[in-house]
Amino acid sequence: MQQPSSNTSQLDSPSSHYALLVLLLAYILSFVDRNVLSLLVGPIREAFNISDFQFSLLHGLAFTLFYIVLGLPIGWLADRISRKKIIISGVFFWSLMTCACGFAKNFTGLFLARIGVGVGEATLSPATYSMLSDLYSAKNLRWATSIFAMGITIGSGTSYLIGGWMYDYLTRTNYQQFEILAQFSAWQLTFIGVGLPGFLIVGLMLFMREPKRVAHHQLDHEHIPVRQVISFLRQHFRVYFSVMMSISMMAIVGYGTLIWYPEFLVRTYSISKTEAGAALGSIFIFAGTGGTFAGAWFSGLLQKRGYDDANIRVVMIAAIVALLPAVAAPLMPSSDLALALATFVIFVHYTHFGVAMAGLQNITPNRMRAQVSALLLFLANLFGLMLGGSIVASLTDFVFGQDSDLRYSLATVSGIFYPIAAALIAIGLANYRKMLKH
Repeated sequence: MQQPSSNTSQLDSPSSHYALLVLLLAYILSFVDRNVLSLLVGPIREAFNISDFQFSLLHGLAFTLFYIVLGLPIGWLADRISRKKIIISGVFFWSLMTCACGFAKNFTGLFLARIGVGVGEATLSPATYSMLSDLYSAKNLRWATSIFAMGITIGSGTSYLIGGWMYDYLTRTNYQQFEILAQFSAWQLTFIGVGLPGFLIVGLMLFMREPKRVAHHQLDHEHIPVRQVISFLRQHFRVYFSVMMSISMMAIVGYGTLIWYPEFLVRTYSISKTEAGAALGSIFIFAGTGGTFAGAWFSGLLQKRGYDDANIRVVMIAAIVALLPAVAAPLMPSSDLALALATFVIFVHYTHFGVAMAGLQNITPNRMRAQVSALLLFLANLFGLMLGGSIVASLTDFVFGQDSDLRYSLATVSGIFYPIAAALIAIGLANYRKMLKH
């Protein structure tokens, strides 16, 4: 077993940058593979004769069923064994399962394949955040976690761009002349097409090294029992509860928007999937990624002005600033106005996640970091991935009652959960500052 080390020569090194780059590529791919489904709402609903709510189960419940449950034991393992091996195994498996989605012949088959994608992707984030804290110094960690968090926006944007283009291209192409492809629908080939690059990422990861664990905290010794982790979290309950639940509320809005915005554009403004995908893809890649970097920069600015809690204060500020434009965007009379406001909202929304993760790493002992990261991701994905899309779909199906009312569901979700996120952070700021001083 690797012992925590005080040797910091590995920090901020070229090998650290290579690892960060490869992990970023893996994170981008993970969002492409999980989110391409949102571009295929129409053909999958038609193929299996299902409702919006049933479709949301494929995107949310199926993916998160084991994704969130396995994150905790994987975090426990990542605090003990090679994080590199955990990640490589996960990337290989989720890529295989994404391809398997393309072979699904019914709702149950697709549901099971989506479970497999979630199982594989559960390995990446807990192990990565633990690795980054051993690859980068405290002053550069917020930048490293923010760069990794770019995978959310670049991956989501790429899934829109590639998914929409690939599906429309395949529907226009006479690929049935090839016997091996003739048995597949266009949406099935789309899954296979986005799943294959994962095996290339696995090859790149073989050249990534496992870093030695760097001790920063008095509890950074070999093997912290789970009961001690629980005791530590209970001792600092107010801080961890406020940060984790606030990020979870942000995730409800983020994932609800991610899943349903393309379909909202198609239903409300009658634009094509390619147009919707291209517009949203560009917004996520440029505005979302820009927001992620802006969050790291803004957090640094706040710290220079004396706000030691800057890394989590950014979450509160983002929720407040995004609230009104997020509610207004889906109610606009034209797609141009809706997308213009969505650009601003996405920029602001994605300022928070990377710096918030760095903020948690800064107050958590090394041998607890993967487990604490896994717990945060468990909650964020429980509320965001599992429930976010289904909350939007439930409002559409059971409250507003018509497919065309999806716009009101999106506005309602933003109006409810952004204020809750801001309030939760406000509760924990003072206690977070106290933890930083110990």
